[in-house]
Amino acid sequence: MIRETVAELAVPSQAVRAGVADLPRELAAHDAYLASLPGMNRVEVGGTAGVAPLGFPLNVAAWNLERCLFPEASAEKLRGTGAQLVLLSELDNGMSRTAQRHPTAEMAAMLGMAYAYGVEFLELGLGSDTEREFCHDPQNDRGFHGNALMAATALSQPFMLRLPGERIWFATATDQPRLGERMAMGAVIATTSGPFVAISTHLESVADSAYRAAQMRHIIDRAEAAFPGLPILIGGDLNTGNNPGGHHATEALFPDSIARGFTVHGGPETQMTTRPSLITRWPERAMKLDWFLSRGLDIATSAIIPSTDPEGRVLSDHDLITCTITGFSA
Repeated sequence: MIRETVAELAVPSQAVRAGVADLPRELAAHDAYLASLPGMNRVEVGGTAGVAPLGFPLNVAAWNLERCLFPEASAEKLRGTGAQLVLLSELDNGMSRTAQRHPTAEMAAMLGMAYAYGVEFLELGLGSDTEREFCHDPQNDRGFHGNALMAATALSQPFMLRLPGERIWFATATDQPRLGERMAMGAVIATTSGPFVAISTHLESVADSAYRAAQMRHIIDRAEAAFPGLPILIGGDLNTGNNPGGHHATEALFPDSIARGFTVHGGPETQMTTRPSLITRWPERAMKLDWFLSRGLDIATSAIIPSTDPEGRVLSDHDLITCTITGFSA
């Protein structure tokens, strides 16, 4: 669990990034190189928020922002949910396709929130063919792509947790070469009834149900060990059923988590959470990928909100999900 925080992540030089191409495609070589890069092993914290604990009912949003092409419109969409806690994934930071911007920091400023951001992948290229259409420059200034939390109160004990995996995006040939591994971002959130742990995550898409179940077990194991007895809320893109022939209802992470006392919240069962977007134009099928898992918290409602702006422009290939926490469970 990575706990060291900085105001701004250190950026690997272009030469350091180019050096990844010479590494053997082996887990040990990958992990040694990853460990040598400070920006991949720190949590960036920033933004401004009040210090008062959050009260109940507490609205929470989770959203895979698909790189975040539109920070202003996305912030307004989040504002409209009334969320005081936001769990985000697939956020660029210094990528050509998103104009070299840092959408997490920008949205936090727009919403008056504190944020914690960590790097899931160091992107070594400009992205897929459709993403290249949005590129402003021939290189990425920072090349960061990650997950984040934002809240209307201070984030206590922020942390990043890299998940078990096979370094798929490093080891295999792809149009999106990357250094890194799936991960979770978390922090302790103060409420008027006491603290709870909030965790934003993004599980592997190019994998099967057992792979994702192992990643979720890792998150729960580490959260329990670091914050014994605290209620836990996990939210984000769990990529459930996102493999050939897969379906969200058959994912092993659900019964595994339920057996450990968690409840599952994903809005209406028949409502999917993906849609065609400016980047993902021809999805093979609609899928239900985005969820909350909670333990020790009373969740009154959960909903799925279309990821479109008032003019109908699609902001992401994922709709955002929300839930309302009414208090702590007995």
